[in-house]
Amino acid sequence: MESREGAAVRPTMKTRAKFPMAEERCSGRAEALLVWLTLVFVVGLCPTLGLAQEAVVLVGSGSSVPAPVYTKWGQEYNKRNLRIQMRYVPIGTSEGIKLISHGDGDFGAGEAQLTAKERKEGDLIELPAVLIGIVPIYNLPGVHTELRFSGELLAEIFLGQVKNWNASPIARLNPDVSLPDLPIKVIYRPAGKGSNYVFTEFLSKTSSKFRTQIGTSPSPPWPVGVPAERSSDMADKVKNETGSIGYVEAQYAVKASIPSGAVRNSAGRFVKASPETIKAACRAVEAPQWDKFSTSLTNAPGADSFPITSFTWLYLRTHSDDARRAAALADLLNWMFTDGQQLAAQQGYSELPQPLLAKVKTRVNSLR
Repeated sequence: MESREGAAVRPTMKTRAKFPMAEERCSGRAEALLVWLTLVFVVGLCPTLGLAQEAVVLVGSGSSVPAPVYTKWGQEYNKRNLRIQMRYVPIGTSEGIKLISHGDGDFGAGEAQLTAKERKEGDLIELPAVLIGIVPIYNLPGVHTELRFSGELLAEIFLGQVKNWNASPIARLNPDVSLPDLPIKVIYRPAGKGSNYVFTEFLSKTSSKFRTQIGTSPSPPWPVGVPAERSSDMADKVKNETGSIGYVEAQYAVKASIPSGAVRNSAGRFVKASPETIKAACRAVEAPQWDKFSTSLTNAPGADSFPITSFTWLYLRTHSDDARRAAALADLLNWMFTDGQQLAAQQGYSELPQPLLAKVKTRVNSLR
């Protein structure tokens, strides 16, 4: 995969991303993902690289939560210089961490905090890319009033213990809403997903029952419901299934015109996700040092904080043995934290606050 002949020239794809067709260290599913990633990556780049004498192709993989912004970043960044190109494939947070930990690809992306073992063995760090908000979404025909949820109520619903939309725990938080007598149809994300990690972390912080029975995990053992593979699938299933409830990054709900609920925060206020309330949660945790980078933002203090806020992270190796590749990656990262932030906002995500951006850029420039 080092080179591929184009129509007029023979471009060379300089890449540290090994993408083996079969390696003993990978599971069968991981092997299939690597093969698929390789094919998408090579075929997709052929027309572009046919115009370049030599190109560094930076490859990332991970969560579908930020997939729209990585797609947009790729489209715009790749116009700047044909000698440095970027591709991103959404295969799930856990798979993205596995690949970058094994030295496959140039970066991973997702919403799960790295474990101490992953940081040490993979020589990895996580840097915040943008801010996200995970929102509860639902499909209740005839209900035009915005619903309110607490962490305790969401925990009861996703544990299968509140089963009907007019059940008293829902009615108590929504006294002015005429709730239908409909069974609740739970839709969840399958194993390895970053939105699972953020959602279960919030539920674990607000419900001792959920913390004991499920806990914080990208692969929670959901006791009820049906899965939705990607974030876009979650939005589609909830939109098309009467009586359903799920959870998704806020911009997916907005773009699909799906109702999303207000969630009670640690100050006792019911808050909707918005760029302002998501940034408020970040500010409450990060200020005044603005250097925590890998910290949790769920259930943050502050009256204006949206409680299911998180970073979506870049997972990066701290060292590279390829100086040219490292320089290309540094160029991409610096672009992500300048022009890329404005593009993220246009896609419905929340930009990192300026004091945090300054600290992140300093850390990027220290990578070798």
